[in-house]
Amino acid sequence: MGPVPPLELRLGDVLVMKKPHPCGSLRWSVVRLGADIGLECETCKRRVLMPRPYLERRVKQVVRVPEPPAAEAEA
Repeated sequence: MGPVPPLELRLGDVLVMKKPHPCGSLRWSVVRLGADIGLECETCKRRVLMPRPYLERRVKQVVRVPEPPAAEAEA
């Protein structure tokens, strides 16, 4: 089996984790991207940085936030 491609994340995506945060929430918002992913708890607003490989093992589901429609250039 070949290497698994990295999880595609965008700012504002909501992640549902396998285990709950101590406040009871399973949902986290993506607030920073890079080698470390910045997350903010949806319930208590706690912010954490998590290494990408560690995060990818703990995510159950990615909920995409719809992108706003691009402004069309007027000619």
